[in-house]
Amino acid sequence: MLLQSNLSFYQGFPSNLNTMRILKRASTLILRGINTLCNKDLLFKVHPSVSQALAENKPVVALESTIITHGMPYPHNLSTAQEVEDIVQAEGATPATVGVIEGEIHVGLSSDELTHLAKCKSPLKVSRRDLPYVISKGLTGGTTVSATMIAAHRAGIPIFVTGGIGGVHRDGQNSLDISADLTELGRTPITVVSAGVKSILDIGRTLEFLETQGVCVATYGLSKNFPAFFTPNSGFTSAYHVCDPGEASKLIASTLSLGLQSGVLIAVPIPEEHAAACRHIEEAIQAAVTEARSCGVTGRDVTPFILQKVNKLTQGKSLQANIALIHNNAKVGSQIACALSKEISEQTSRSQTHHPGKIQTNSESDVVVIGGINVDFIAKGQTKKLHFGHTNPGSVCQSFGGVGRNIADSLSRLGNRPLFLSATGADANSDAVFNYCKHMNTSGVARLEEQRTATYCAVITESGELSLGLGDMDIHQQITEQYVSKFERQLSSAALVCLDGNIPVSTINYVCSLAKKQNINVWYEPTDAEKACKPFLSDAWKSLSYSSPNMAELCIMNKTLGIKTPGVLPTSLDEILSTVVALSRPLLEHLHCMVVTLGPNGVLLCGEHEAGSVNLQPRKQKRRRQLCALHYPALTVSPDETMNVSGAGDSLAGALMAGILLGKDTDTCVRMGLLAARMSLASSHPISPILSLDFVNPIKVQTQTWPEPGFVWIDQNFSV
Repeated sequence: MLLQSNLSFYQGFPSNLNTMRILKRASTLILRGINTLCNKDLLFKVHPSVSQALAENKPVVALESTIITHGMPYPHNLSTAQEVEDIVQAEGATPATVGVIEGEIHVGLSSDELTHLAKCKSPLKVSRRDLPYVISKGLTGGTTVSATMIAAHRAGIPIFVTGGIGGVHRDGQNSLDISADLTELGRTPITVVSAGVKSILDIGRTLEFLETQGVCVATYGLSKNFPAFFTPNSGFTSAYHVCDPGEASKLIASTLSLGLQSGVLIAVPIPEEHAAACRHIEEAIQAAVTEARSCGVTGRDVTPFILQKVNKLTQGKSLQANIALIHNNAKVGSQIACALSKEISEQTSRSQTHHPGKIQTNSESDVVVIGGINVDFIAKGQTKKLHFGHTNPGSVCQSFGGVGRNIADSLSRLGNRPLFLSATGADANSDAVFNYCKHMNTSGVARLEEQRTATYCAVITESGELSLGLGDMDIHQQITEQYVSKFERQLSSAALVCLDGNIPVSTINYVCSLAKKQNINVWYEPTDAEKACKPFLSDAWKSLSYSSPNMAELCIMNKTLGIKTPGVLPTSLDEILSTVVALSRPLLEHLHCMVVTLGPNGVLLCGEHEAGSVNLQPRKQKRRRQLCALHYPALTVSPDETMNVSGAGDSLAGALMAGILLGKDTDTCVRMGLLAARMSLASSHPISPILSLDFVNPIKVQTQTWPEPGFVWIDQNFSV
């Protein structure tokens, strides 16, 4: 009868029926469940090695690519780029060469992509102003200092190494020919390590302009002499100097701690062994400048013209000096990046209130997440079909998951500071977890002797489908009622408490009992079908406010309550929507909202009607209400780019919660969730290390078109 009484549900979508069916065929995004697919961000592509290093708080050095596309001829450009990356790696950092390939901004390039840029016949020189056009046209080019800074900042890389920056051109006071590098340094918090500015520029005015922009300029070494590319002393001085990587890292860390939105320029003089040969080069530069003027060369064409002319006049010696200079900058910049990574880790350790094994109960947070931590091993096959009993070719990567940890991680990256309650063993996996989760409030994570940190292994096919999963989750039973009750004050004052299905039934019952007494909003994430029943084994479920099951988990919830469910799950869109609403309806007698993930069919919200939508904001009291449902189609993506299938649903839930806590409207909250899920699937980690509010802001992600969600009334008014 329940299914029959809601057959009118799908009739609420007549105008959207064809669109939904098209979207169903075209969409492959899975938010959580049997199949999970994904696409990388449409504009920024972070190389897996860079993403991995950032996620593990290891040093990364950004590198520009105009030196490849415009600075040197082939094959010198390619060999130099490879040598610079080798130097960065030799110093213990990960190189991240930035470039634009066919309209996509790459942060970190493969060897094939480096070669492609080096051989490109007509690459563009891409600065801040050029990025929108180049992306819109799907073009290829090398990124200048300003464009590389933008990409590095978006990826979370604090240090960028280049040869030399642009500046104020001579007679710039009249022509206003000022490099975008300078204004970018004034508004993007990236440290640029370079050999100063080229002597063809007005160095005095360049330094004055940087001061006006609020850029901290420091010479690397024992003096304040400001270098001019081939010349260690330009005749001008920097405001400050730093003697070694340690001093430089402290300067950068202070800038980051202050939250300044301006950058730092570390000017590295060319080594003395190369400086002598550079005097002849300077003479050639002045001759080239004169020739450029007589030929009417202006704007962005000046530097390539002069470099080419100087290389000819010096019979290649300028190219050799240029390469030596860049090598030196890469070495110094990498050493600073390693020192900065160490400095930040030490600062975090000094300020961190958590000591593994010691319970801290004085953490203040608007959100409390209680659930599991896993060390995940994701094995992805390289063939369409996996053959059990045989060794299959593929790739294996380690990441850190657990539903509770993932949601807390997502919330932490989206501007919240959730208190996370969980348990780990006192083992090497636990050490790795705490190191990775430094950006999170782990003061509520118990570290237990003679226990194993939970581990999970997922084997997925080439297309991204889960083939097999194995888990060692016994430690989750140690997240007991007795332990969690020590945080009762934080639970009682929280705006939202999230539970994952890994924790014991008794712990769920305790939190639900407290929620009933204190009027706390509780979100239940079922985790999987076997655990979905836990709150429904008693009346504890009546104290829940939100739940985010998939269709199989929703069926289990109903079965546990003795409600009849379909013997076989439906497959057509109209039957799926009708069934989900029918199964959500009895739960809404007590829950505020159901967020049901439908795999390639998107997500369905069921709850209180408000202004033509579902009200996601926490309710202050139970009242008479009218129910409705909203169906949001999935994002259209390519399955070829799926890297991880274990965190998309958690990313969706975490971003939804973040939107709710920010007071966003329902459309915005759901779209934030869909964008976060897509980023998760494109990452080697369950929660993308570059997840931020900017990346899930539907207004800023303008390349994504959003179809109108389907709306339907569920039932007549009823009292809860």
